[in-house]
Amino acid sequence: MKKFIYWLLAVIITIVLSVYQRMTGPTHPQKVTVELNGENFKLKLPRSGVQQDEVVKLKGVPKNTTAQMHFRRYPTLDKYTTVDFEWKDDMWQAALPFQPIGGKLQYYITVGGKDYEADEPLLIRFRNDVPASILIPHILFMFAAMLFAVYTFLLVITRKKYAKWLKITVGTLFIGGFIMGPLVQHVAFGPWWTGFPYGTDLTDNKTLLSFIFFIIALATLKWKYNKWVVCFAVLFMVAIFSIPHSSYGSEYDYSTQQLGTEK
Repeated sequence: MKKFIYWLLAVIITIVLSVYQRMTGPTHPQKVTVELNGENFKLKLPRSGVQQDEVVKLKGVPKNTTAQMHFRRYPTLDKYTTVDFEWKDDMWQAALPFQPIGGKLQYYITVGGKDYEADEPLLIRFRNDVPASILIPHILFMFAAMLFAVYTFLLVITRKKYAKWLKITVGTLFIGGFIMGPLVQHVAFGPWWTGFPYGTDLTDNKTLLSFIFFIIALATLKWKYNKWVVCFAVLFMVAIFSIPHSSYGSEYDYSTQQLGTEK
């Protein structure tokens, strides 16, 4: 019964952390509320594009209005290009032009004569599509690593044997973060690794730091204070994996026409 409770708690904590990371990430659609004649319309504006023009849709906004989209390459000092939304398939639609892999556009919209997100324009980054056969295993292994880490932590604080699950945590983290992770990065943007010492990608760097602490925990397994090392490794993992996914990742430099990492 106790093991079931431990697993249940581990699953709940892992799901909460995963949802939080997903919702706060820079590629998650931005929720925007448009007000027209006293009525609110909730929109989701894209912040990630894949291999083609990204169509921005104003679902629910009535036909008897006007809407424009303003965009420019990022980071540049280009003037904004303005295009009108067109009524198509019973909704307003306008396309953001596809950019080189890692390229970004900065944009905001105008609906009914009022600007939305103009003060802090949205950023959309373009990438290659990642097949489900690569992306899903990566997600599952990273989810499993977090799950096993939390379960290990619960075993430690309740003074149960935890060595087996510590080893499983290290194994799943290695596969998810250092085999499947670089493969996803390569397919999406080209480089295999954009963390230290080659770049500033927080996703790669936080995975590297977490793995280092778990390796230390594993190396000191027979030390009498190892449980504190394990607790620190798990809590550190939880803390840094709460950092939004894909921050400071691959970014196309329009001045050099080369792919680098966000500064």
